[in-house]
Amino acid sequence: MDDFVRNKLTEWGLTNLIERFRDEDVDKECFFCLEDKDIDKIILKAGPRAKFKKRLGELKSQQMCVQEADVEQVLPSSSTACENEHVLKRKLDLQPKKDSPAKIKRQSDITPGSFYDEILLNKVKGIMGGVHDRLSSDTNKSKLNAFIRNKIWDLQTDKKKLVGVFGKTGAGKSSLINAIVQEKGLLPTGSLQACTTVMIKVEANTVNRKYEAEIEFISKEDWKDELWYMKNLFGKEEMKDEENTGDFPGEEKDDEKEVDDDNKEKMTALYGDEWREKSPESLIEAKYFKEIPEFLKSQRKIVEGKSAKELSAKVLKFTRTDEGNNGKCFWPLVKCVTVRVPNNDLLKHVTLVDLPGNGDCNKSRDQMWKKVVSDCSTVWIVSEMNRPAADRDAWEILKSTCGLMGNGGECQNLYFICTKSDCVDKDGSPEEVSQKILQNNSKAKELLKNKFNHMKLKQFKDDCFEVFTVSSWEFFKSNPKYLQHDQTEIPKLQELLKQLNDQHDLTLNYVSGAFGILSLIQGAKQRNVEPDHTAVVCENLKEMTEREFQKVKQAMEDVHVEFDKCLRSGVDQSKKTCEVALKKILNPRGKSGRGFHKQLKCVLQNKGVYKTKKKQINLNTAISNCLTDNIDEEFRKTFPNDAKSGPFYGTIHAFSLDTTTLVQQYKHFELLLTFLKTEEAKIKTKLCKHIRDRKKIIYSSLTETVTETMQECYTEAAGISGDGSLEKMRRTVEMHLNDVKGTMFDRAKDVVMNQLKELMASLS
Repeated sequence: MDDFVRNKLTEWGLTNLIERFRDEDVDKECFFCLEDKDIDKIILKAGPRAKFKKRLGELKSQQMCVQEADVEQVLPSSSTACENEHVLKRKLDLQPKKDSPAKIKRQSDITPGSFYDEILLNKVKGIMGGVHDRLSSDTNKSKLNAFIRNKIWDLQTDKKKLVGVFGKTGAGKSSLINAIVQEKGLLPTGSLQACTTVMIKVEANTVNRKYEAEIEFISKEDWKDELWYMKNLFGKEEMKDEENTGDFPGEEKDDEKEVDDDNKEKMTALYGDEWREKSPESLIEAKYFKEIPEFLKSQRKIVEGKSAKELSAKVLKFTRTDEGNNGKCFWPLVKCVTVRVPNNDLLKHVTLVDLPGNGDCNKSRDQMWKKVVSDCSTVWIVSEMNRPAADRDAWEILKSTCGLMGNGGECQNLYFICTKSDCVDKDGSPEEVSQKILQNNSKAKELLKNKFNHMKLKQFKDDCFEVFTVSSWEFFKSNPKYLQHDQTEIPKLQELLKQLNDQHDLTLNYVSGAFGILSLIQGAKQRNVEPDHTAVVCENLKEMTEREFQKVKQAMEDVHVEFDKCLRSGVDQSKKTCEVALKKILNPRGKSGRGFHKQLKCVLQNKGVYKTKKKQINLNTAISNCLTDNIDEEFRKTFPNDAKSGPFYGTIHAFSLDTTTLVQQYKHFELLLTFLKTEEAKIKTKLCKHIRDRKKIIYSSLTETVTETMQECYTEAAGISGDGSLEKMRRTVEMHLNDVKGTMFDRAKDVVMNQLKELMASLS
């Protein structure tokens, strides 16, 4: 903290907050960059928080007066829209011209465009903060004032873009992320056993200059359910399993061992060996959670460090099992860890998410996993350079999540990243080794692109897939021996993040929206508009709206017809093939007996889904795959993830009230029509987001309908025990599917069609 911040807090009568601001390292520069979310985090009480926001808004307005012009120019009591437009557009014109994307080697090489955007955005936010405060203090509490205040709040649309990072343990994900953000010790690497159930987000710390981690736990109730599940399903059989060869002599028990090992690892990490003789009720006692009281209070835990390495050491027990550490590990209770890095422009508007490969059996963790995966605009699949085309885990991740990322999400780019590209035979001179590495990289890229094209994933466009070869080891060297920094291709990935971070459009949209609001304020004050002209303008706007909406309506009807055709075909095929698909899951080749009995019990207990570190079994997707496969291609064409083309997005972007022409005809309405023009752009953006969110629900409803219909038999079959229980469970599920298949797929189709109708109605 510097004297400026201390003096301002004292001047505003908020001296009790000085220590909080000192703890968060808020200096003068940070002070003016504070956003609402940052202020909410620093100032916990509503009264002081409201007072601070008001004072800060006033201060920003005063700063604007000094640097640009008198704030009164943009307030409702004076100025004209033309002057406002000149001021705001002049600010945008001052922006540095953007050249073609350049390769970057270090974060310090980033061009100042984004920094200038931030300064400009903060200045305009200061102006609008002053307008909002003036309207809030106005004794005339009119509906127009309330409307304008809401519009000002509505300008806040900053949203971080998510980049999902998949890859098996040891693939080099942590080293890659460390290299990308240029923090060598941020995420632990090496021989430590990674915990695949914990999601790790890496983003910028915009509040202070500390390395910080926010740990979110699962709920106490969730853990109670898991304890009961593990102790009752596995704990009682543990001793018997160790002493007995089982009911199926001579058969492999790898599946059984996998089930038990996952749960034993989880219990031992938290309780040591003490859990074996304890009941689920006793294992939830407070004494086991003395180091993490936040878990019992359903709160998030904040961990801080002065360096990346220090923070990493403190967070380790929440993300991994360290076999050399005799203390407890708390990762079984953790839903997500958010690591925040100070002074990192590459992460300012982007969050990197280290994701488990296939979600988790825990309900809340799995829901968060699905939400994050569907929200990722870019996905990285990470694999070692050693035979990446044969990396079964990497390709299985892509195959099993493509629906959630594509038609069920918003992923626009898939990047396959081969790590450890420098791991080749080092015989020869550095130049010869370098040439050998580059040749291997080129071959790998061609091979991987061919493999992706051969998969023919209908959820993605053909040009969305790209391959990168990286070496974190060579990148971190100040004098690399075999590969130059740009040859590792990490700078290329940094450049892609830089492009995702570009907030020019955000600044432009905010400034444009602000100008529209100011135009509305000034236009509302005009008194020289004739009523007849008002009626004519309103009638013209009404006619144009109806004409444009007819185009949207026609596009909707065409989509409805096409979807109905695809789904009818899918329903017919599903009825014929669903039982065969189910049998393949219930009777896996080469496996039967006790091991699979335990796996199947897990599947039925968890609504038809079984997930471990190594595999995933999903009865619901197996049954519904034929239905979704029939709609995948049409769905992608209708709802492309770029939100720019297709029958819905295309007609929305083409929608226009032609306010420019109306302005030429009716000059007196220029200010109000200017506001309508900016509102039109904002509404289009909101509609596209609304469609994107709804399309995720529509796509997932096919499998969800199957899950709901099959749930009755899952519950019944899970309760079967005794001799021959495996065959009885299989038969119960198969018979139920045979009974419901005649109506279940038709119902799934109807759900989708009804949701499409609801989407159409919401756009009208």
